[in-house]
Amino acid sequence: MTTSDHADPASGVARVDHRTAIAAETARFVAAVRDADLATAVPSCPGWTLADLVKHTGSVQRWFSALLRARIQEPPSTREVNLRLPEQEDGYADWLAESATVAADAFAVTDPDLAMWAWGVDQHARFWVRRMLFETLLHRADAELALGLRPVIDRPVAVDGIDEFLVNLPFATSFAPKVADLRGPDRTIRFRTTDGDDAWLVRLRPDGFGLDTSRPSAATADATVRGTAAALLLLVYGRLPYQADALTHEGDEHLLAHWFANSAF
Repeated sequence: MTTSDHADPASGVARVDHRTAIAAETARFVAAVRDADLATAVPSCPGWTLADLVKHTGSVQRWFSALLRARIQEPPSTREVNLRLPEQEDGYADWLAESATVAADAFAVTDPDLAMWAWGVDQHARFWVRRMLFETLLHRADAELALGLRPVIDRPVAVDGIDEFLVNLPFATSFAPKVADLRGPDRTIRFRTTDGDDAWLVRLRPDGFGLDTSRPSAATADATVRGTAAALLLLVYGRLPYQADALTHEGDEHLLAHWFANSAF
């Protein structure tokens, strides 16, 4: 990426103001859970309730904010941060809203182009802002799905999220160990939007995998999955199966099964 905390326009990925989007996604999350029963189970996060989901998301926002303020230059040795979590769950919605304010305060004093350690590709502060957005968005969607609501995801944000996921996935083995099994004898999977011209081509090699950015739309693929950007974002994060009605797929079924069994986190 080259400009502020926006995606690189040269890459074809939609420009997104990640800081503004975090505030919007948090507000949507808060609105969904404010009057909900926080004991409600979250099927897309097995074993979690809405209370767990809210606590996790607010904690991530506050922890990432602490990393930004510390300008970390190496992997952090602890995840401890003062969460200021309310004793009663009826205060969780307001606490989550406050977490976004904590994040905004950190953004205000942090240059997104500042060099920082990150577990993914982009070794700058903007990595953590972009990552925070998609942590917040996916868990907002988890909350809405748990409440029987249909998540609405802005298309430019969804496109950026698919790219962020696929670019960084090869580096996620420290917390998603199954990713290490994503390898193969030069096999390719294409993800293609039906509400735009966006495409990503993932190439599995004997030693690993990564995005092939040469000609993702034109190159032949061993398997292809198509859907709206929003549906593809939920797919890559394991919130939709590739057999879902909102998606179509063709090609090597075993390759798709292998990918989705090992890629979600």
